[in-house]
Amino acid sequence: MPSYALLVEYDGTGLVGWQRQPNGLSVQQVIEEAAARLNGGVPALATASGRTDAGVHAEGQVVQLAVSADLPPARLRAALDFHTRPHRIAIRGAAFAAEGWSPRFSAIQRHYRYRILNRPAKPALEEGRVWHVPLKLDAEAMHAAAQQLLGRHDFSAYRAASCQAESPLRTLDRLDVIRMGEEVHLLAAARSFLHHQVRNLVGTLHEVGLHRRPVAWPRAVLDGCDRRAGGQTAPPQGLTFLRVDFAEPVDWS
Repeated sequence: MPSYALLVEYDGTGLVGWQRQPNGLSVQQVIEEAAARLNGGVPALATASGRTDAGVHAEGQVVQLAVSADLPPARLRAALDFHTRPHRIAIRGAAFAAEGWSPRFSAIQRHYRYRILNRPAKPALEEGRVWHVPLKLDAEAMHAAAQQLLGRHDFSAYRAASCQAESPLRTLDRLDVIRMGEEVHLLAAARSFLHHQVRNLVGTLHEVGLHRRPVAWPRAVLDGCDRRAGGQTAPPQGLTFLRVDFAEPVDWS
């Protein structure tokens, strides 16, 4: 049975996230049910490089899937892209997965973007894709605070209470805050993240951007290892899983 790698884009609005849940439709369920058409009617297990929460989007999620139909990657991509309709889930690319390859364990870096619409007027065209913050944010202060969080640390203060990771230690390689017109973007990169880590970082930096807290405060929160001391968990709709890097790049069809 051939194993494929898939490059997947989705709008997480109205979905319960990547993983199958008993309380609603997930990205995983849509892809597995689409793959059943190519697997003798049996849903095929889809494994992702990272789980996303309800309402979180993806531009470059990577998924592994094995189906009984032995198709060239381009034909598999087209078939799955067709069968995921009418859901806002697109199969952008496909490739044969090498033996021993895993979208989770072969990944060397994951990239996220968080978008804040920073203007008085609420979003119209971007509703469900941004966090609307009407008060002016100081993106430079947020960026300065973010740079103090880079490196390998105990990120207990920025993980969800429900996080199932065995260790809170993570290495944060990038956390940039950039103003782009009416938007403030936060770009994060690491080999792996804790549950809600990016959203908790954004919620804490948001306090610095509003000048409610000093630039040194997010680092003090980090060192204190107490989630209750930090800022809010930023809402999910502003977060997008951008891409995954592998040691051997995937040749997408």
